[in-house]
Amino acid sequence: MEEEKKSQESLGRLVSLDVFRGATIAAMILVNDPGSWSYVFAQLRHAVWHGWTFTDLVFPFFLFIVGVAIVFAFSKRMMSTGSKKDLYKKIIRRTLIIYGLGLFLSGFPYFDFSTIRVVGVLNRIAICYLVVSVIYLHSTWKGQLTWAVAFLLIYWAMMEWIPVPGVGAGVYEIGQNFSNYIDSILLKGHMWSQTKTWDPEGIVSTLPAISTTLFGVLTGHWLKSEKSPLEKTLGMLMAGNVALLLGAIWGNYLPINKSIWTSSYSVLMAGLALLCLSFCFYFIDIKGKRKWIQPALVYGTNAIAVYVLAGIVGKLGYLIQFNSADGTQQTLKDWIYQHLFASWLGPLYGSLGYAIGFVVLMYLAMLILYKKKIFIKI
Repeated sequence: MEEEKKSQESLGRLVSLDVFRGATIAAMILVNDPGSWSYVFAQLRHAVWHGWTFTDLVFPFFLFIVGVAIVFAFSKRMMSTGSKKDLYKKIIRRTLIIYGLGLFLSGFPYFDFSTIRVVGVLNRIAICYLVVSVIYLHSTWKGQLTWAVAFLLIYWAMMEWIPVPGVGAGVYEIGQNFSNYIDSILLKGHMWSQTKTWDPEGIVSTLPAISTTLFGVLTGHWLKSEKSPLEKTLGMLMAGNVALLLGAIWGNYLPINKSIWTSSYSVLMAGLALLCLSFCFYFIDIKGKRKWIQPALVYGTNAIAVYVLAGIVGKLGYLIQFNSADGTQQTLKDWIYQHLFASWLGPLYGSLGYAIGFVVLMYLAMLILYKKKIFIKI
């Protein structure tokens, strides 16, 4: 009973959610910053197209966490102010800041607005946060579930039934599907530089990404319910396994694909996120196993800040250049990778070593803020 009471009190600040968020952001930085893109383990790359890898878990996990956090943050603010008007001001402000940070990272350091990427990771987070926040404020959990399912089905219907000129309907190949087609029209000149004709955080594929966030909201409702901590854990485990099964079955009809964020992918990832959060919740908030959590907690309490910092530092590694001993020009990143990691670990493990070192560097930067109790709120 004492253990259960302690865990219930901790729900005022869900430590397991901060840890889950921190681990997710650390993983995001790990996969974004190898020493060399020519030498990366398969699981640290996105799936080439259909299918999924460890890397493909990261972004949907973060959106899921955003959904859970909305429930905790908004219910607390509604209790203190009782005003939706004040909440809307916070929602709009936060949306604009997150979206603006996304534009900043896309444009840094040259800020060529004629070609700047207007969508991306932070941009999608901002849009999903805005839409889901509005839905949350104007519906019950049943309405939120309805919206989540509706977005998944609407996306599937568009992909299946709306024909792409010269290709037809129901095609899911690279550059030949409806989602990519809409990107090529509406985002022309403002997309990810590596694709040029479509964007992995594009317009149509944002619909099932909103559903991913809504699944997090539904989980947040469950965690704030009057159920016992053990019932909450078992409920998340059961829901996670059901979602995994549904996502896998759906994947036989609608390919599991992160790049176009298919509905089957959204459901499958929500299932995996539920399982991971249930594990964290049980061991951290119920059992109180917290000796190992500090690194993830440090990351999780300043998640957006560390993501932005990593993006800036990562780009600086390419921008800072100098002449090496043999007279050739070399970037700072390449020099560090070659001399401090690849020279003794080899190219593949050296590339991983560089990525791990980068994660540690970002951790040390955030540890300074954590110890000073500086938490950058957006």
